[in-house]
Order: sequence, then structure tokens, then C-alpha cells
Amino acid sequence: MGSDPLCWLDEWLDQTAGRREAAGLRRRLRHRRSDDMAIDLASNDYLSLARDPRVVAGAVSAAREWGAGSTGSRLVTGSTRLHAELEDELAEFCGAAAALVFSSGYAANLGVVSALGGRDALVVSDEYSHASLVDACRLSRSQVEVAPHNDPAAVDALLAARSQPRALVVTDSVSSVDGDLAPLRRLHEVCRARGAVLIADEAHGLGVRGPGGRGLVAEAGLAGEPDVVVTVTLSKALGAQGGAVLAGRTVIDHLVDAARTFIFDTGLAPACAGAALAALRVLRAEPWLPAEVLLCAGRLAEATGAVRPTSPTPPTSPTSPTSPTSPTSPTSQPQSAVVSVVLGEPEVAFAAAQRCLAAGVLVGCFRPPSVPAGTSRLRLTARAGLARGDLARARRVLAEVLDDVLAVR
Repeated sequence: MGSDPLCWLDEWLDQTAGRREAAGLRRRLRHRRSDDMAIDLASNDYLSLARDPRVVAGAVSAAREWGAGSTGSRLVTGSTRLHAELEDELAEFCGAAAALVFSSGYAANLGVVSALGGRDALVVSDEYSHASLVDACRLSRSQVEVAPHNDPAAVDALLAARSQPRALVVTDSVSSVDGDLAPLRRLHEVCRARGAVLIADEAHGLGVRGPGGRGLVAEAGLAGEPDVVVTVTLSKALGAQGGAVLAGRTVIDHLVDAARTFIFDTGLAPACAGAALAALRVLRAEPWLPAEVLLCAGRLAEATGAVRPTSPTPPTSPTSPTSPTSPTSPTSQPQSAVVSVVLGEPEVAFAAAQRCLAAGVLVGCFRPPSVPAGTSRLRLTARAGLARGDLARARRVLAEVLDDVLAVR
């Protein structure tokens, strides 16, 4: 060991970093500027509300009234009238009996799965579940079984074979990587028949799918069902920060008693709650915004040649007849805001993303472990309100970069 009892640490870190570098998997932070002029096709700000003056004003007003931080956990000092107002409006908008706001969507998933799970429960998780759901399953102390992606028959078989008296089925309603939709109605039928609770993460569904952006659960006609629990994030379509669980009152009361990421975490900052509430009200007032997102996604998919499934029935988001920006619904729409362009090896995807950025277009680059080996990709995200000129420029850049990549391959 020598004179330094921790000499192994630097050696191990250097070796680990070297292996990641050789595999093209090193990650480095890119610090944005507030005046960054790159066309943003990487963020989850689907409704372009993060910088909307009404949403910013909501954050400012809340900070002036309540201060910069919530000052403690919500059970001690961190719960305000503003949090309760946000919960009431979220629940009403999404068709749930009640809601509970957490400091992030990640915390909401950890809290609800661990609080409803336990050693006497089985948790069946979709193989492509978001990392927050994967970690939640691990922390639940439940037996965890992983079902093939979007396969209700496999879920049914796992539930039928269980010995535990309780069971949960967890899935993303909209895949964060591929953008495809979970078969929620069929999954719910299986859960109902087998006495299980369905937990659907609407991180990428809220604001994009369902009537007026109420999410895929509402679109599937499952909002308010007693055996359906919904988690949402406030940091994507609503452009703010935080997360929430939507469920029946008894479930919410149980989370207040048992969800560790609620009990022991500092409450959501007032500015974030104020911004999310303002964004929710914008979405309610402008229900055509989700259709704009899907129209933009369709144009990005066309530009990249991405092979994407289409929805047989377009979302039922109403379109305002008075809005000058309200699009007409195409006969076949992409399923979500996410357009995934699989390129294969991580070095290829990273180089393509860097070329796009150099040309003024910011795109996401997903590499293992975010995606399986051999499926590194560009992940593009559509946004409502993207200027036609910016969209046309982005399509040109993407087409040029991808043409070069495919020519090399």
C-alpha cells in the first residue's frame, strides 16, 4: 500500500477513465451561455416554456413572496400554499384525485415505487424503463422481474407466476429514447385481471400526448382509475423543475407517511413551483401546443429519414381556431416529441453531434449505458414554437451531416 493508504484510488480512477476513453464513452460537461444561438433540438423543453415570460414571471413572483429556497422538508417547513395550489391544479388537469409534488421527477419515481413496493411485493419493470424507475425498483426491496419492451403478454405471465400478495407494473408511458408509446390499455387490463397496480411515468407524455396535453394515461382513458398511479416531471414540457405523483387520496396519504424522497428531501423551491404552475396554466389556455410539437417532430423525422412508428389515431388535443400558429393535424403523426436516429458506435454518434453543433444545431448524443451497445444515436427533440427558418436550417444541417455519416459507413 505504501505510505498513502488511498493510492489505489487514483490508479483505479485513471484506469476506469482510460477504458471509457478507449470505448468512446467519456462524458464532459458543456456549459451553455445564456445567449447561446444554437438551434436547440436537444432539450426536453417541448412546449418552449422555459423562457416564456409568463413562466419566468411565475418563478419571480414566487421567489419574491416565499424566498429563494423552501428552507426544509415539506413535513417541517418546506410546504407552502403554492405547493398545494400546484398539486390541486395538476390533479384536476390530469384527471387524478390528488397529487403530491416532489423535488424532481427522479425523486417522485424513487418515492412511489419504494413506498408501494416491499419484500412482500413483485415489481415488473419494462426492460427500457428510465434509470429513475430502474433505481426505484432496486430500492424497493421487492423481487424485480424485467419484461420485454411493451409486451403485455410477458407481463401477464410474470404476474400469473408470482407468489407475492402484491404486485406493481412500472413503465414509461412514452419512451425517453425511442419515443414510442406503451400499450397502456392492454397493460392495465393485465394489471386489473391479476390484481396489480400500474405505475406509468408520464415524463415525456405530459404536454405532448392526450387531450390538451394531459398525457397518454388520459388519452388511454385511464385517468383516475384506482389501480393506476402516474408520475410526472415538471422539468420537460412545463419547462420548470420538480416532479409529482398523481393517484387516489389514500395512495398520496401513504406517500406522505412512507416515501423517503418526500420525507427527507428539501421541498421543491418556490420559484420552481411558481414556474410550473404558470406553465400549466399556459398549457391549459393554449391546448393546441401539443399538436405543434408533433408536427415539428414529423418534419425532423422526414429530414433525418428516421424510421418511426406512427399513431393510428392522432392525439385528441384540441386546436384553437383563433390561433395564427395552430397547425392542421396531418393524417399520420409521429408518436412523441422524440426522434431517434441510430448510428451504431459511440464515436460515430459523438462526431455527428459535434458536427451539428459546429453548424449551429444542438442535438442530443446518447451512448451506452443510456442505450444498448451498438445503438448509439442522435436523439432529437421537437418543440412547439420553433421558428420556420430555424427548423428549415436544422433540417438542412441534419441532412448534410447524416448523408456524410451514411456515406462513410
